Amino acid sequence: MILGRVVGNVVSTMKKKELDKYKLFLIESLHPKLGKNREVFVALDLVGAGIGDCVLVVKGSQAQHVFHEKTPADAAIVGIVDTVNTIDPKIF
Repeated sequence: MILGRVVGNVVSTMKKKELDKYKLFLIESLHPKLGKNREVFVALDLVGAGIGDCVLVVKGSQAQHVFHEKTPADAAIVGIVDTVNTIDPKIF
């Protein structure tokens, strides 16, 4: 699972029919070790996230397990994070 922030919308007028019911969002990984070189990727929204939300994302084969039907997706937003508690305040 990846902790990330929704940083933008992705609009695609032509896509597979299986993707029609999902919003596409641009996600910036919040991995502390990556610093300024954080990964940015597209994920399907399953929980009603919005721009600026901190989210939980599954990627790769894990993403395929969250869909009931075959959906061509490499990443899916599966949760919206309310708070993060850590012993090291420099992490986030």
